[in-house]
Amino acid sequence: MPELPEVEVARQSVASRIVGSTVQAVQLGKPLRWPLQIEAKHLVGRRIVAVGRRGKYLLFHMNEGVLLVHLGMSGSIRFADALPPAGVHDHFTLSTTQGLLRLHDPRRFGAVVYSAALDHAPATTLLSHLGVEPLSLDFDEATFVKAMRGKKTPIKQVLLAGQLVVGVGNIYACEVLFLAGINPATRADKVALYRLRTLHAAIKSVLSAAVAAGGSTLRDFSDANGEAGHFQAHARVYGREGLACLSCGAPVLRMVQGQRSTYFCGSCQRG
Repeated sequence: MPELPEVEVARQSVASRIVGSTVQAVQLGKPLRWPLQIEAKHLVGRRIVAVGRRGKYLLFHMNEGVLLVHLGMSGSIRFADALPPAGVHDHFTLSTTQGLLRLHDPRRFGAVVYSAALDHAPATTLLSHLGVEPLSLDFDEATFVKAMRGKKTPIKQVLLAGQLVVGVGNIYACEVLFLAGINPATRADKVALYRLRTLHAAIKSVLSAAVAAGGSTLRDFSDANGEAGHFQAHARVYGREGLACLSCGAPVLRMVQGQRSTYFCGSCQRG
C-alpha cells in the first residue's frame, strides 16, 4: 500500500500545478470508505490554495475548507489537462481550471473527506492520533528514544502503529530496522540506547531516500504524472527472502508479524 514516501511523492507531483486553480465540477464514482461529508456541488467555485500532507493523508486546502485524500491500499492520483472517461475504479474526479485531479482505487479502501478546517471534525478525528512527522524538525532524537523505551511490544509493531512517528509502513520499517541492526521481534524497551539512536537516523535517511527515488512501486503506485517509483530496487531486505544479505551474505529471512510479512537478516539484526 502507499506509505508516507509515496504520499509525499504524490503531493510533490501535483502541488505546484493545481494550486491557484478553481473547482469547476466534481464527479463521484462508487462510494469509498467514508462519505465526502459535503454535497459535491458545494465545492464548485472554491479555489485550491495549498497542498499539504499529514501522515498518509493528502490535504487539499481551499479558500473555504480542506479535502483530505487517503490512497488506501491500492490508490493513486492523476492530474492532467485531460483524462479518459472515469472507469469503474475511478471514484473521485475534481475538474479545475488548471486540469483534472482523479483518485483511482481498485480496492476502494481510500477516501476523500471534506472538513471545514483541520481543527474541526472530521479532520480532527482522522488526524489527531497521528505521531510526529519523521521528515520534520519535530522528529527529535531524545523524545523518540524516551518514548521507545516505554514500549513493551515488538519494535516493528511500535513503528507500524504510527503513534510515536507516523508513516513508517511495512516496507520502510523492515529497511530501517535492518540499518539499525535491530531484530524486528525485540521489545522496544529492550533495545540498546545506541541502536535506538541509529534507528532514529535511519528513519530520516531511508524515508528521504525513498521520496527522492519516487517512492516504491510494488503493484499499483504511481505519482500524479503516472510515473512509477524505484526505491524497491534499492531495498536491502524487503522482498528478498532467501537471497543473500547484502552486508553479510546470510540468507534474508521472513516472518509474519501482525499479519504483515517482515524481512530481516538474522545475522546482522541481533539487537
